[in-house]
Amino acid sequence: MTTEVLEETVVKLKPQEIEIENIDHLGIVAGIIDSIGIVEIINELIGVEKDEKVNAGQVVKAMIINGLGFVSKPLYMFPKYFETIACEHLIGAGVKPEYLNDDKLGRVMDKLFIKGLDTIFFIIALKAAQKFGVSLSTSHLDSSSMHVHGQYNTSLPEVIFESQKVGDNQELEELAVKSPKEITITYGYSRDHRPDLKQFIIEMICSGDGDIPIFLKLASGNQADSSCFGKIAKVKREENQTCVNSHTKLSKQNQKLCKI
Repeated sequence: MTTEVLEETVVKLKPQEIEIENIDHLGIVAGIIDSIGIVEIINELIGVEKDEKVNAGQVVKAMIINGLGFVSKPLYMFPKYFETIACEHLIGAGVKPEYLNDDKLGRVMDKLFIKGLDTIFFIIALKAAQKFGVSLSTSHLDSSSMHVHGQYNTSLPEVIFESQKVGDNQELEELAVKSPKEITITYGYSRDHRPDLKQFIIEMICSGDGDIPIFLKLASGNQADSSCFGKIAKVKREENQTCVNSHTKLSKQNQKLCKI
């Protein structure tokens, strides 16, 4: 290629036409999110509203990037965080920081909760395992207690279900059955040796190949492993997996359920 031709192919920009935006390590994070297809999975599960400027999948992607961005901002300061990075490049074309406001984030989180966070996590985890070749032939089930400070006397507000309360009594009854139930933050067996504090339980299943989390669910602080591990193991057996119980002796009823 001659010098003349090379000069013709070079795009010359004036200094005032050049805009520099920062992405740091977040380009890698966004790339992994895209390779798993998290945005598409969320949109398929939650749905896309007509004429919305930013969809639910992009909001979830923004929350992941924010959480892994070393500087986590409160919801009302969310747009400010994305003003400091290349928002459109990381989230999607046409997505501006002001679209990621606390109202939008709150509505998306309500929809995620109603759909069931454990279900959403499981679907994404299976897709990630498939994408990166993680073997799910064996898995490990265990639970952990997380203590908190405070009284936690409040219950789950019903307001997030108001928009769905339409139709006859049968539809309302079906909604009540399908809707997620609140957990109770209360006293229970403390694995981190703080029986003086209230707690909640995290139930998790990890793959035998690399200890990758594939199932995650929250439970009340006084829930016993023997009362629920059999049901969880049964679900995993239906997925043709071997679920290994770490140390908990299951009740007789759950042993039959799990067919151990």
